[in-house]
Amino acid sequence: MISKHISEEEATVSPTSLRLGINNTPTPEILEAMKLVANKCFEPLREWYKKPIKINSFYRSPALNKAVGGADKPISQHTKGQAIDLSAGSKEENKKLYDWCKANLEFDQLIWEYGGTWIHISYKAVGNRKMVFNVG
Repeated sequence: MISKHISEEEATVSPTSLRLGINNTPTPEILEAMKLVANKCFEPLREWYKKPIKINSFYRSPALNKAVGGADKPISQHTKGQAIDLSAGSKEENKKLYDWCKANLEFDQLIWEYGGTWIHISYKAVGNRKMVFNVG
């Protein structure tokens, strides 16, 4: 388990990786980064929300990140296990998650993606910048 509510399978599964035969297995160091973001960001949010939250994307190997059109490797925190994309099922519910994270969590980046289709939150062991912005 990555955390109380996130299995390793849930954190690494990808229809694209399965379809294209891309290995999406994190290294032990990346697994530790994933546990950190899960326990510092996802679990407090899940406890507050008291309902399941869908993980759209967590870890992406560099090959998978490229296949899905993610940010370049040196930039993408998904390839480092430091970022997670979440959805509560609607833009309205995602706004609640976003606002709560913004007000209550330490994070590196919090992104309102594509009009609230999902939110992205990242966390680093050192140097979190608490950046907040919109994409799309």
